[in-house]
Amino acid sequence: MEKILLIDDEADVQYSFKRIFNSPEVQITTASSGEEGLLSLRAQKPDLVIMDVRMAGLSGLETLRKIRELDTKLPVLIMTAYGTTQTAIEAMKLGAYDYLLKPFDVPKLKSIVFDALKAARAIVQTDSFQPLLENEDYEQGIIGRSEPMQEVFKTIGQVAGSSATVLVTGESGTGKELVAKAIHKHGNRASKPFVAINCAAIPEALLESELFGHERGAFTGAHAQRIGRFEQCHGGTIFLDEIGDMPLATQAKILRIIQTGSFERVGGNTALSVDVRIIAATNKMLEQAVTAREFREDLFYRLNVVRIQMPPLRERHGDIRLLINFFLKKISQVQNQLPKSISEESLEILEKHSWPGNVRELENVIHRAIVMASGNTILASNLPPELQHLKRPTTTPDDAGHSANPLTPSKASQAPQTIEALGKLLFEWARNDKSLKILPAVERELVIQSLAETNGNQVKAAKLLGITRATLRKRIEKFGITQRLEVS
Repeated sequence: MEKILLIDDEADVQYSFKRIFNSPEVQITTASSGEEGLLSLRAQKPDLVIMDVRMAGLSGLETLRKIRELDTKLPVLIMTAYGTTQTAIEAMKLGAYDYLLKPFDVPKLKSIVFDALKAARAIVQTDSFQPLLENEDYEQGIIGRSEPMQEVFKTIGQVAGSSATVLVTGESGTGKELVAKAIHKHGNRASKPFVAINCAAIPEALLESELFGHERGAFTGAHAQRIGRFEQCHGGTIFLDEIGDMPLATQAKILRIIQTGSFERVGGNTALSVDVRIIAATNKMLEQAVTAREFREDLFYRLNVVRIQMPPLRERHGDIRLLINFFLKKISQVQNQLPKSISEESLEILEKHSWPGNVRELENVIHRAIVMASGNTILASNLPPELQHLKRPTTTPDDAGHSANPLTPSKASQAPQTIEALGKLLFEWARNDKSLKILPAVERELVIQSLAETNGNQVKAAKLLGITRATLRKRIEKFGITQRLEVS
């Protein structure tokens, strides 16, 4: 039996709630003031608190503050007939699960209450945050126990002690700069500077000055001599991110530094010598850029002495929980608070996603979820709306307040063996989740799975789906699937 504590000083409201939630599965306990509610909270240990804002004595917000001192996880629904922006903001800042306005729409009220009870069950089943990594791993920031990441770590260890140039390739958001930092940290240049520059983020006219510096009067606005990034990291490591976007003229100067260790500042005639290790990174296929004469072949071979290919997150799903744990701790340290826990349902949703934005996208999702979570636990409802289609089918309360769900645990756990059985299962889900639109949900998932199955090759994916490549492209655009894809 699930216990609800209702704190409201209106007898009519107490009576209405008892009628609406009259059920063997739900027990309603009432209190007429904040002070009485706090006493009942200690004695009854409810699963959910529903509380009015305006009451004699302790107000709802003051009571909520005291509830949070006693229990940081208990879901609390705030309700009022006097909705103001300030009250709503304050209630959510204090960790209210939701905010309701009187008079209630009964079906909506029941839906929110049963969602809150479901959240309470998820919180109870969630353990407090437990570090899954060693402190050294948290400090390094490059996380993974999957086989692809273990290969990356091995290569970092092999190359760190040398001065060989390294080319790190992989999709955006896979952690290429973290690899460069790890190589520098574990190498014999660790005590010297590490300088990173994004070649795609700086206008072409300014890139050479940024890299090599300039002399006074070299161009309009050059009022004083400027030291470039290469001079700044003499003896250390320079990380040239997105080098595939570097102009050909600048590529020639990079080639000269690799070959001779010398360069001139913009507007200067004196050759300067530097001792710098170069690590470059790109999300482009440089071999194709060389063929298209968009990247110098001689520079490519100079950079590609040791190559580290970063795997996309969809190829290392076993690392997702480790990464989530890492981001929970990392973000909590930045915000100077205890790490939040995360429910099993939320973890399952995150593991189902294809992560076209890779680790960077995962970090952004966790950051958002931490902000949106009202308590100490991240629930499925705190995840972005675009991930909600990955949720398990939920139960829907019937008119009596019972949970009606034709998918029994044993039946739901049986994988469909035929297309017909799969179709029946989909419609069972739709009956239980009124928001589920079967065709768009299935179509989007099939497109994502086909691309994952073929490593992003559109031609192969279209053939697998039985559609043309043009149709596949339309579906990719329609569903906003943004992962980097092969086109041949």
